[in-house]
Amino acid sequence: MSGGTGETGARATLPIADHGVIGDLRTAALVATDGRVDWFCAPRFDSPSVFGSLLDADEGGFWEIEPVCDVTARHQFYFPDTNILITRLLTVHGMVEIQDFMPVLRPHDPDHRQRLVRRVSCVRGSMTLRARVAPRPDYGRADVQVTSHEQAVDFHSPDLLVRLRATVELEVEGADAVTEFCLEQGEAQVFVLTCGEEACAVDGSEPVGPDEATGLFDATVGFWRSWISHSRYTGRWRERVHRSALTLKLLTHEPTGAIVAAPTMGLPEVEGGERNWDYRYVWIRDAAFSLYALLRLGFMDEAEAFIGWLARCLRDAHADGDGPLRPMYTIDGAQVPAETTLGHLRGYGGASPVRLGNGAAEQSQLDVYGEIVDSVYLFDKHGPGISHETWTDLRRVLDWLMENWDQADESIWEPRVERQHHTYSRLMCWVAVERMIRMARRRGLPGDIARWSGVRDAIYEQIMERAWNPETAAFTQTVAGPGQTPASVVDASLLIMPMVKFIAPNDPRFRSTMAAMEKELVVDSLVFRYQLSAAPDGLDGSEGTFSLCSFWWVEALTRGGRAEEARVALEKMFTYSNHVGLYAEQIGVTGRQLGNFPQAFTHLALISAAVNLDRVLP
Repeated sequence: MSGGTGETGARATLPIADHGVIGDLRTAALVATDGRVDWFCAPRFDSPSVFGSLLDADEGGFWEIEPVCDVTARHQFYFPDTNILITRLLTVHGMVEIQDFMPVLRPHDPDHRQRLVRRVSCVRGSMTLRARVAPRPDYGRADVQVTSHEQAVDFHSPDLLVRLRATVELEVEGADAVTEFCLEQGEAQVFVLTCGEEACAVDGSEPVGPDEATGLFDATVGFWRSWISHSRYTGRWRERVHRSALTLKLLTHEPTGAIVAAPTMGLPEVEGGERNWDYRYVWIRDAAFSLYALLRLGFMDEAEAFIGWLARCLRDAHADGDGPLRPMYTIDGAQVPAETTLGHLRGYGGASPVRLGNGAAEQSQLDVYGEIVDSVYLFDKHGPGISHETWTDLRRVLDWLMENWDQADESIWEPRVERQHHTYSRLMCWVAVERMIRMARRRGLPGDIARWSGVRDAIYEQIMERAWNPETAAFTQTVAGPGQTPASVVDASLLIMPMVKFIAPNDPRFRSTMAAMEKELVVDSLVFRYQLSAAPDGLDGSEGTFSLCSFWWVEALTRGGRAEEARVALEKMFTYSNHVGLYAEQIGVTGRQLGNFPQAFTHLALISAAVNLDRVLP
């Protein structure tokens, strides 16, 4: 394979799965297996991109380090028990190793500076390499002024200063910094990209030497290994589970406690299609399930931080009036920007439009109430307990839900069509009320338990009577009107029914629902959300299987006493991860990963499926 030309746009974008991710608990960067950083937003996950060639090789910007000769093989792995990424490039002349990481020196570091460090060393033989750093801030829209200081180059844009320092001499070509250098076996060079006026002022313009880079590397290794050492999981799939846990931690914004759905935007759910969304925000649903996964592993600090973030959102929502909660928020709990398109970007593989912001933030998704209350319930049960203020806020939220649980909404899958009465939303409304009753009774907390119990039972009866189709012997995607038979569409979101204790996993109704799903939605171990042909979502094109649902299928098999089938399905799902154990949102019919990457929802479902299956296997 070619080492590339080093010129903007000359190299094809690699598959989504051909990437690893690094980060500093504020933002993240994607590094391809060819050594190119092709996605990086600064200073936050939801900030405009600095490198965005993942979405447009010509306009997006990138940072590549590559041999000048042909590369014969490339390998990438994580330094054990860390989020430090190692890329090895082999040629006929030898082998070089690129260590990519964003330093995190200690938890909640008040002196944290945002830096992307790339240490290049020659492992064997000798090698001539070239590097090109081409920042294109603000999704490639900002004007960039470049100034050079021999071994440092500043890239000035209206909203961001980026400084590149290196132990090799740098030259300026247009808006890029370039260099060519030779390494003999055992030699190394260091590149450091610093973001922000304040961080650049502290770091200065002197290059980071090998000894200082080693110190940053060792401290970052220590941080990640100290964190993962608190995991209580010691089961069969320790490496898989811990990689997913490290990924969830990487998607956590430490200053606020928020957990983003994914660090990327615009990666398509169908190749060349229009299903391209911005996932760099906090979906209440995704974050609440992530909290559940982290609690299962024993990470109480992250749970407490997220509950704090959630409590602030609930309080702010009450201050704005007792209306419905938004399904998603920004990292700091603000309203998600209105959805617009970045028409100047070609899109990953030509998939357009590239969307900025997310219109689903304006949808009604009643299921979020169940996920919110269930996450608080679990924290209250396994943690130090919730405050009076949080309980008061939850009661206000429940008061609204008491009057509105039976409304139509968009629910978990966020279709862009007329609202429907979704069974999944009814189910999670039941969870919200049921968990509030549990907390009130267990802790002796004040609440109108009699009224709550009446609504809980009404929701239960409605699901059992109007979401059950006796002709197909399955629970269906939507609830029918009184006296009507529900449509026959089955929906994989209902795999969660026994997980939330709504129904026993061996109940005949749930068993037959699983049989219907197995017939219509399951292909080998992969699971579709539902059949788009039966329930169009307002968008063109098809989609892949949802990895979240595939892991939910494993858990449903486990809970239903089909442990051996579950084990095979789980092992099959592991084969669809990428080379470093990461998953995007979907898997296409060809086995390629699709959608934003890596996705928190998928990794949390992996953790839950593995932990629960481990408990029942001999």
